[in-house]
Amino acid sequence: MNRLKIAIQKSGRLSENSHRLLEECGIKFSNGTSVLKTSARNFPVDILFLRDDDIPQYVEQQVADIGILGENMVFEKNKDVEVLEQLGFAACRLSLAIPREDVFAGPEYFNNRKIATSYPRLLSQYLSENNITAQIEEISGSVEIAPGIGLADAVCDIVSSGSTLLTNGLREVITILKSQAVIIGNKNLDDEKRSILEKFLFRIRSVKKSRENKYILLNAPEKAIGEICKILPGMKSPTILPLVEKGWCSLHSVVREDDFWERIDQLKAAGAEGILVIPIEKMII
Repeated sequence: MNRLKIAIQKSGRLSENSHRLLEECGIKFSNGTSVLKTSARNFPVDILFLRDDDIPQYVEQQVADIGILGENMVFEKNKDVEVLEQLGFAACRLSLAIPREDVFAGPEYFNNRKIATSYPRLLSQYLSENNITAQIEEISGSVEIAPGIGLADAVCDIVSSGSTLLTNGLREVITILKSQAVIIGNKNLDDEKRSILEKFLFRIRSVKKSRENKYILLNAPEKAIGEICKILPGMKSPTILPLVEKGWCSLHSVVREDDFWERIDQLKAAGAEGILVIPIEKMII
């Protein structure tokens, strides 16, 4: 039987999250420190542990069938692959940053400056779109140190919290691209691998749904149930069970976590008590 080949980052900011996602999808595999390839024991996939900047090329050439990596790297490498699913983790942004003490009046600041980056394609595209003439200094790591050692006047790099920029005396001034982890795929998979891919994506989407939603249990007077149902809509209609105490019910529902927190005060005002918010491991709809 064919096996779907999945490329994930061997080490780095996406590695741990990718491992966790596969485990949450029920895919069991081993991974030693020097292992570059392993096979799942309970699902027809092989996992390749690669550098993230190599993944787009390997997927394009079908060395791997699909890959998990950041959108920033997908756009930078510009390979002939398709984005299959956004995963909602590893959020970051590609930004321009300058020395903290410099005055910034707008994009024209970068005219005739030297900018250090590991993303020359995306930076070049931004400069061209904004009619900026600047020199790009391409380096592969430790971009933030470039202005401090005189290699460049500014940097263009991935930012998550911004603490690394601050540590190196820089401040973020322009966001070029917002990014998150995605799954990319080769466009020419055979029918058997497509079938395995659909089963894999089904698992991924079930895990994503479970992260976005919570199981809610609460107690309320019977007379308040109608109002509470309007405030807290579930997937369909909530489950309502009578309690031993006369005139009281227990209401069970599944809701988006963001919606719940926006409506918690309304629920309490309507009479809800003993509210429990419970994580969902998998959610299939």
